[in-house]
Amino acid sequence: MRGDVMDYIRQSNEWKAFLREQPIWYRRLSRHPEELEQFQIASLHYYQKTIPQRVEKFTNGLQMAQMMMHMVRAMYEQG
Repeated sequence: MRGDVMDYIRQSNEWKAFLREQPIWYRRLSRHPEELEQFQIASLHYYQKTIPQRVEKFTNGLQMAQMMMHMVRAMYEQG
């Protein structure tokens, strides 16, 4: 793989880990270094860091907090 591509990947621990876990990207980037942007996008999807995925995580956390509040309120009203 080209040195400039490896230097760029070394900037992020996530990218290094993704490259180790998905070795097909090592071969792809060796042959087509211009696919670096697709590599970054694939990494975001793999680690679930895209905006829709983050919104979904936040929404799930908010729903869990609301459910807990309803449970506490119901327990308080009973006792």
